[in-house]
Amino acid sequence: MTEQLQILCDRATEAHERIQLKHADIDPIVGVHQKMREAGFAADVMTIDCLKTGKRIILILHDDQPEKVSYQFSFKEQDPAEQFGQLAFSELTVTTLYEWMSNYFARPAG
Repeated sequence: MTEQLQILCDRATEAHERIQLKHADIDPIVGVHQKMREAGFAADVMTIDCLKTGKRIILILHDDQPEKVSYQFSFKEQDPAEQFGQLAFSELTVTTLYEWMSNYFARPAG
């Protein structure tokens, strides 16, 4: 596990704990995937899913750009769009993850 991925996992864990305390109805599921590595890409993927709404937040850490994270708000049952946003890794804080989960997952789809 890369250092960036470990940091991201720690931040996601803390954000998840905050969500469970304040938004028990959201109950996100966090997963780490290394299928991109298995396919020959030097990157790790984290997904944060809300089963209630079918929404998904995708985070990609690229080895060649450790100072950035790619992200997309999508849906669990749909392929992601081609365009991803980018954010400085230092700005992807526990608070940012918490706000993303609470705001995106709580909104109705559509």
